[in-house]
Amino acid sequence: MPYTEQPDGLTGIDKRPVDGPVRVAAPGPKGVGGSGVAGDAVCHLRHHGGDDQAVYAFAREDLDDWERELDRSLGNGCFGENLTTVGLDVSGALIGERWRIGSEVVLEVTSGRIPCNTFQGHLGERGWVKRFTRKGATGAYLRVIEPGSIQAGDPIEIVHRPEHSVTVAMEFRAVTTERELLPQLLVAGAALHPESLAKARRYVAAQGG
Repeated sequence: MPYTEQPDGLTGIDKRPVDGPVRVAAPGPKGVGGSGVAGDAVCHLRHHGGDDQAVYAFAREDLDDWERELDRSLGNGCFGENLTTVGLDVSGALIGERWRIGSEVVLEVTSGRIPCNTFQGHLGERGWVKRFTRKGATGAYLRVIEPGSIQAGDPIEIVHRPEHSVTVAMEFRAVTTERELLPQLLVAGAALHPESLAKARRYVAAQGG
């Protein structure tokens, strides 16, 4: 999964399909650890990578929707996803939901993906950050619960769904455009990405909650 050169430097966004098994493991804390997928590149460790953003998944159905809207072809991996899923509502996944991929790997959903200017530069679409944010189909970041190897075509099984109703899409709206939703994130507890959890707690404290 090589990185590609962009005008503002290096980016690991443009992924390529990998033949054969790939090792998936927790990479270490943010700022130190990069991707949880062997061979992947994370070029800006301050904002990307680490245990709580070890793997990024995006639904092929959402790529198809963007293809129609943008009137251009979008290959698997072009949004920077490590996993391009089929038949799975990724942005509708619950925070803390766990997926078994193949026979070994278990991942846990932590948050949505906040778009950045590097993403916009890679796509070359004017106003991309705002458009992606407005649609809210962000894909999901996941942490590694059980490491192992995966490969293309492995089935994804949801092996745990928490009892709350905080989805990836809701978490994304709460931390971006609908801050009044932040208190509702707290029911997701420690499964939530630590930065989103801290933001929700600060908001509640500021409101006198």
